[in-house]
Amino acid sequence: MGTRRKARVFVRVRPTSDFAHEMIRYGDDNKTINIHLKKDTRRGIVNNQQTHWSFKLDGVLHNASQDVVYETVAKDVVSQALSGYNGTIMCYGQTGAGKTYTMTGAMENYKCRGILPRTLQQVFRMIREHPTQAITVHVSYLEIYNESLFDLLSTVPYVGPSVTPLTVVENPQGVFIKGLSVHLTSQEEDAFSLLFEGETNRITASHTMNKNSSRSHSIFTIYVEAHSQTLSDEKYVTSKINLVDLAGSERLGKSGSEGRVLKEATYINKSLSFLEQAIIALGDQKRDHIPFRQCKLTHALKDSLGGNCTMVLVTNIFGEAAHLEETLSSLRFASRMKLVTTEPAINEKYDAEQMVKNLEKELALLNQELAIHDRLANRPLVNCDTLDEIQIDEINSQVQRYLKGTLDEIDILSFGQMQEVFNQFRVVLSQQEKEVESTLRRKYILIDKNDFAAISAVQKTGLKDAEDHLVGEADGQSFGLAVTSFSTKPGEKPTSKKTLKEQFSSSARKEGISSSVTGKDLDIFTSKDGDVKDMLLWDREISSLENLLSDSSKEELHPPRPSTPPSKHEAFEDFKKERGSEINRILKENKSIFNERSRMASETTQCINAIKREIDLTKEALNVHRSLQEKQGLPLQEAPVGSHMTPLMSLQGAVGSRQPGECEIIDDEEFQLILKLKDLKKQYRTEYQDLCNLKAEIRYCQHMVDQCRCRLLKEFDIWYNESFFIPEDMQVAVKPGSSIQPGMVSVSRIMPLGEDDQEKSSQLQQTMPPEGPDSIPFYNAKVKTEQKKTTMGLQQAHRK
Repeated sequence: MGTRRKARVFVRVRPTSDFAHEMIRYGDDNKTINIHLKKDTRRGIVNNQQTHWSFKLDGVLHNASQDVVYETVAKDVVSQALSGYNGTIMCYGQTGAGKTYTMTGAMENYKCRGILPRTLQQVFRMIREHPTQAITVHVSYLEIYNESLFDLLSTVPYVGPSVTPLTVVENPQGVFIKGLSVHLTSQEEDAFSLLFEGETNRITASHTMNKNSSRSHSIFTIYVEAHSQTLSDEKYVTSKINLVDLAGSERLGKSGSEGRVLKEATYINKSLSFLEQAIIALGDQKRDHIPFRQCKLTHALKDSLGGNCTMVLVTNIFGEAAHLEETLSSLRFASRMKLVTTEPAINEKYDAEQMVKNLEKELALLNQELAIHDRLANRPLVNCDTLDEIQIDEINSQVQRYLKGTLDEIDILSFGQMQEVFNQFRVVLSQQEKEVESTLRRKYILIDKNDFAAISAVQKTGLKDAEDHLVGEADGQSFGLAVTSFSTKPGEKPTSKKTLKEQFSSSARKEGISSSVTGKDLDIFTSKDGDVKDMLLWDREISSLENLLSDSSKEELHPPRPSTPPSKHEAFEDFKKERGSEINRILKENKSIFNERSRMASETTQCINAIKREIDLTKEALNVHRSLQEKQGLPLQEAPVGSHMTPLMSLQGAVGSRQPGECEIIDDEEFQLILKLKDLKKQYRTEYQDLCNLKAEIRYCQHMVDQCRCRLLKEFDIWYNESFFIPEDMQVAVKPGSSIQPGMVSVSRIMPLGEDDQEKSSQLQQTMPPEGPDSIPFYNAKVKTEQKKTTMGLQQAHRK
């Protein structure tokens, strides 16, 4: 695409038994609609009244089913979404002409569903047909009622009502609604649930022309993001589909609106008038300024009307003679929309993480080329890889020796080594700063100079410095060092028994001190002529005082629930620090024991292998020694009958067997080899038994680690669901100390459901709907919406 295209416009005629065949006629091409109006004879025989109109459109939908309407109007727009093209489908017309029926359809009948539910089905069908792409879908639902913006999905449990009003904001990327909730939908059923939730919250009213008239404009937006799973390209495409259901224009004389309905009709007609002015300006190529900011509707649709999207308009009209004037007005609006041109373009973005990976690959190739070039030029190779622990330890050792003066120069061969040298200098400097601060904290109280509340609280304690000035008094330009004595001076009365901690804490409460004590820009209170006991008491009071300040700074209100649930990865890290800290601690301890036993088993295995190699070498040496003796011809002696075996003969079992009654003369070298072999075998058996015991402990530790991990994940799932998916007014039931313990009741059952709704849901799951398996998500979402309505009714009745 990429070139300018005109908006596509279709006309849908509401079926009626009183169709004006003489006044409304269709062309043979099914793209033309002709209007014929009889002359008003009251104006005389000769008058210039226009009686014929002809409108050339992209299609006329007369007696067309919902399937035909979707195939003709929306299918191509939705299919281009995965390619990165934005699309907008808008329904316009007189009140009661069938705009909401065309866009949303009849919620109670699957066959009569409109463009919006079919769009959701097509999007998720395309996701299943493209397994090589990672596609995510988000949705939002906006309502414009009496020139005010409302989030129709604010009643979702994990969202809640917005504190600040919604506003239309423009940025270089386009127009967006600040404060509007956007919801991730991973399944088709979830998307239908959000759609039904929003439709339940729409404002409707009844008048003479429509018993269920929409009193607001609505914009349902589907955000699609597609990443390739087969290519390493950092580019990915995004798109959004705006499905706009405009409120119907109406003549107050025909509708008979009064009171609130009259006020709503005024706002509706006014916003539609501004929309028509914007359409006229867009159709005029000579116009430089487009009045998008005249109302919230045109401002919110700025990207859709004149942006980079595919624009489709469905004009709904009556086919009856009584509404011919309104039909002409709607067809004029449609013909003006035909003059509007847009420039659809692919929305490509770049994945920063993938770009980093590609750059790392390119860097590795460049390092290889550089190494080859250095080798061909007979230059020493420069290591461009990340330094390992051994190299870092060597650099640290050189830096330490350089600082001590035992090393004159530090060897630097690469840029990475130079960076590490500076890093080690920074580490040494940081360590020295910590040591100095630790020394100061043992002797002084450190208070931030900018913390005037803390200084005021200390002043109220009556502490004075060596020159008899109050602590913190102005000394020219800034606060100086303050000195306080622990022991009383001769002739003075002892100070009050109230400790400094008590004095400071009471003053701090009055002043509202909440800042923590840091090591920068500090006032120092030092001791003078204090003995050891006073110093120890002073240290204890300092630590208590610092704890008091730190505790007061940590007191914060409970953070509100976020508008959208955080990712499970972030929530899991928070859970391990809070509710799951004890299980996480036990898991870490079991892991450390498991790692320690595994390390010991590895060391034992290495030791056994070393012993086995030593046994083999000893046997080989013994065999060599015996072969040398046999070559020298040393005789075998026969042992006398009834004689006792010598200790040398008792070692024969360690090296081999002899014939009965025979013995061998063993020299010292062979004797030492036999003793060594016997000791090695004994050590081998001992180490092997230890290894078996360690393996048994490792298996047990592995079982404990797995058990703790499963327990941690189970507790996290319970905590995650109860924290972000249960309504806040129902969370009292699962708080500690209540009758329902966490995890006792599943999230899907935490809200009371009527028995009829439960039976209806179970029957729906057991029986296949007559429309086929594609309708299951539709009906499941419908049942959930009805269940929520029942629950809200019960809660309201309970409050009354």
